[in-house]
Amino acid sequence: MSESRLRERICILARSLFDRGLTHGSTGNISARTDDGGLLVSPTGTSFGRLDPARLSRFDAAGNHVGGDKPTKEMPLHSAFYETRNRTAAVVHLHSCHSVAWSMLPEADAEDFLPPITPYAFMQLGRVKLLPYFRPGDPAIGAAVRGLAGKRSAVMLANHGPVVAGLDLEAACNAIEELEATARLAMLLRGTTPAMLNPEQVAELVRIHDVAWGD
Repeated sequence: MSESRLRERICILARSLFDRGLTHGSTGNISARTDDGGLLVSPTGTSFGRLDPARLSRFDAAGNHVGGDKPTKEMPLHSAFYETRNRTAAVVHLHSCHSVAWSMLPEADAEDFLPPITPYAFMQLGRVKLLPYFRPGDPAIGAAVRGLAGKRSAVMLANHGPVVAGLDLEAACNAIEELEATARLAMLLRGTTPAMLNPEQVAELVRIHDVAWGD
């Protein structure tokens, strides 16, 4: 994909997420790898609903900011995924309501943030790690992701929002939507006794789809 086309796709997909209420105001950030090994990143303080392709922050392959507006303060988070998962082509971070709400409840499992409700979360996300609260922009978030040694493609930042690394831009956006949809189902089912996927069914999904399980 040409850089101009990638810039357009970032803004189109970000706008779609914003329009459907998956993030709000000036929250969330998104990045994608360019053909030359650099990055395009949403600027700090911008809304997903109003990103300008020409003003996206541009980094070269060495990680130097070489063009566009000042990047998101969450660059340590994005960089950690690119550095530890070398097939990562895009990273998306949202402040989506249901996943944030689920992260604050005692039922949330730090190793398996999403309950085994449907197969799709496992197929697109693998095993999601719940990380503790960090101040937005804290470099320690990046250190926490590096500590996972590339074993997880998705994490949930407690009281903050989900982060997903994908093999391409569309995959990352689709996966983070699946994360939020599953958290919404978990909230809807809270207090009931639903028939969840059993361990054998989950293991089959992991095997067939080669998901990021992160043992």
